[in-house]
Amino acid sequence: MAYFLFVDESGNDGNAPYQVLAGVSVEDAVLWDLVRSLQAEETKHFGCRYTAGDRELKAKKILKRKTFRLAAQLPPFPAGRRRDLALKAFTFGQTATREELTALAQTKLAYVEKALEIAADAECRAFASVVRQGSPTPVPGALRKDYNYLLERFFYYLEDMDLQARGVIVCDELEKSRSYILIDQFHSYFMRTVKGKARSQQIIPAPFFVHSDLTSGIQLADLVAYIISWGLRFDRKMDEPVRHELASFAGQVKQLEYESLPRSMQGKRAGIFSFKYIEDLRSRTERCGP
Repeated sequence: MAYFLFVDESGNDGNAPYQVLAGVSVEDAVLWDLVRSLQAEETKHFGCRYTAGDRELKAKKILKRKTFRLAAQLPPFPAGRRRDLALKAFTFGQTATREELTALAQTKLAYVEKALEIAADAECRAFASVVRQGSPTPVPGALRKDYNYLLERFFYYLEDMDLQARGVIVCDELEKSRSYILIDQFHSYFMRTVKGKARSQQIIPAPFFVHSDLTSGIQLADLVAYIISWGLRFDRKMDEPVRHELASFAGQVKQLEYESLPRSMQGKRAGIFSFKYIEDLRSRTERCGP
């Protein structure tokens, strides 16, 4: 038994309230069914594969404020009519009518709702490390704390599922030099730290890199990361404003959060949640000194 953790980030451009490193886990036995379902819904909603050509189902594009504004400028269309108008919007591009642009915006939102529903039906679980913009970062070479927490929560999930379960990390492809750096950091974490060595018993230490536009799991992780950054506040310290139009999607993402079986943490025994807010990406030694 294996679980894939598809990982993506949101908010690194500095324009979002929070930087979010998110992962979506999928069991190997249901992965292909999940991919087929997402692709089928893409065609069902848009009348074609939206991701054909150079288009991507990136959250920052399909969930931007303009999409909600356009979707609300006319009453909701019936599903069939909406699909036909959305397809025309693709076909006519810059000359698309008001109806067609409205239908396309409504279709984008309907697809996101369905995609998150499919993830829930497939018993996917979401993991996220969230940090405020401008938070201190670690010295070069060290694995960032948001990755540490993400791996920790994923490891607890694997332990709960089956001690023989294996986890595979699948990341959105970075610029090649950054990918090499991350691979080296993963290697150091899993091979040279006590916690990393223990977690390598269930998590394969080498991450895989894929193109996000070709990988449905990465697209789900992208949606989760964006929605958390702009629309979900699960910790009292997360006081940045939210976009209220994302509330229903935020509710769906929160339902994907995982609570582990009880574990001893700081003298208390309780379940550990898979969403973690972090105020500082540096290690304790970096923050406080040796």
